Amino acid sequence: SATVYSLIETAKANGLEPFAYIHHVLQHIGGASTVEELEALLPWNVTLSKLQEG
Repeated sequence: SATVYSLIETAKANGLEPFAYIHHVLQHIGGASTVEELEALLPWNVTLSKLQEG
């Protein structure tokens, strides 16, 4: 639960809506095969427009 809470609070701190951010991560994490692709899913690397695109 600490990991989920951390993701939620970090999403909020970066101006993202937590549910939309976690949904985005869950949609894309399976296709991430490099460290760079995983880092692109971190809250400070995700923009609101990416969340709106799905």
